[in-house]
Amino acid sequence: MFGFLYLRAVRTGSRALSLERGSLLDVILRLRGSRAGLWEKAIERLRNLDIENDATHLQPVLKSIEARLGRYIASDVDGRTTKLHVSQLTREHLRKTMAFFLAMSKDQTPVPFQLVGTGTLNVLVLALLSFIAELKPASVIFAMEEPEIAVPPHTQRRIADYLLHNTTQAFATSHSPYVIERFEPEQTLLLSRGPDSSVTAKKVSDAGGLKGNDFKRFARRGLTECMLGKGAIVVEGLTEFHALPVAARKLEESENALQPLDIAGAAFFDAESEGAMPKFGTFFKALGLKTFSFYDSMPRPPEKKKLFTDAFDVDCEHIYTGFEALVVSEMPLDRLWAFLDDLRTTGDNGNFTIPVMRPIDADLKKLARSALDGSKGAGWAARLFEGSTVAELPPTVTDFLKHVYAAFPKPSDIPVEIAVAASSAKPAGLAAAGAAMPPAAAA
Repeated sequence: MFGFLYLRAVRTGSRALSLERGSLLDVILRLRGSRAGLWEKAIERLRNLDIENDATHLQPVLKSIEARLGRYIASDVDGRTTKLHVSQLTREHLRKTMAFFLAMSKDQTPVPFQLVGTGTLNVLVLALLSFIAELKPASVIFAMEEPEIAVPPHTQRRIADYLLHNTTQAFATSHSPYVIERFEPEQTLLLSRGPDSSVTAKKVSDAGGLKGNDFKRFARRGLTECMLGKGAIVVEGLTEFHALPVAARKLEESENALQPLDIAGAAFFDAESEGAMPKFGTFFKALGLKTFSFYDSMPRPPEKKKLFTDAFDVDCEHIYTGFEALVVSEMPLDRLWAFLDDLRTTGDNGNFTIPVMRPIDADLKKLARSALDGSKGAGWAARLFEGSTVAELPPTVTDFLKHVYAAFPKPSDIPVEIAVAASSAKPAGLAAAGAAMPPAAAA
């Protein structure tokens, strides 16, 4: 009645593009009725191919073998009793030895399909599967695992569009924003595996908070990365989005007890405005993520503040009216001047004027504030953090990040002697258990 076409991530295509029985190419030829006479004609051509004619040095060797063979086995064959062929001249052997060749550029001669890139091989297998799907358009369900492997973004989009528009029904698992964004929230499930190995799914559209246009707009800009993790750190602007990860890395490098956010699965997300933060927090929280906010201080009515406290597990409204004010107020003046002087020395200040002599403290703060305010897109706050020590980073930032790290405590290290004992006791060939996998989006 119907059948599945399944393209898995580890498929190498070693059989798919061969002519062995049951291969994809064999299935296509059978469905098209294109195999009639193929083997007989090929065998006949190979039988008549005279290899020795191009390798005359082989004839004396073969004749010597024939003569020695005649000492033990009588033959009534007239003339030569041995001959070289390129195959065993049977159908089964031809199925195994025939190879699909292709060329990917003008300066390349065709090569066996196994020698092309991994991404090209995956797409070749997809092409074969799509051929079968089009031959049986009403009865095929397409299943595809990780279509993004080894292929560029534009090819990922083409594959996703094919699944959406040219199949009766399709399933795909993916971690790629370029694939996930092509599917509507109603078509997208977030899969996760629990401690008891059970798999659960949440429909993205059921999470609430976001409209379809929001999902499409932000899918490639961090939304997908957060969805596939365990925590979302939502900030209100580009400056914080670039600067806070630098501060986090500095903390991780200085304190071994902290679990890196990348390992914990906590990602930063730029909501682009303070007013948009609650809807993203609500969305992430509904998907089961731990949510954190970091934003500027401003007068807010209680009902608006409640939107933040409801949407975020850790809601951090710092006391400053802008992130630049926070940085200038809490970082040492020596570090601020070293940063400005480096901008001037390297010429990276552009049209922004920085004096050669260090100004008085009050003017230095104003100058630093003006520089950070005017160069949000240049990532100057992140650059300032990059050149700082942990002790020089703003305490408001480091205190907030420590709340994030507290939500993802680092597992206890296994003592070396226990690990060695466990390794020596493990049976040969038994693989060690891996860490729990992060959720995967299934479209």
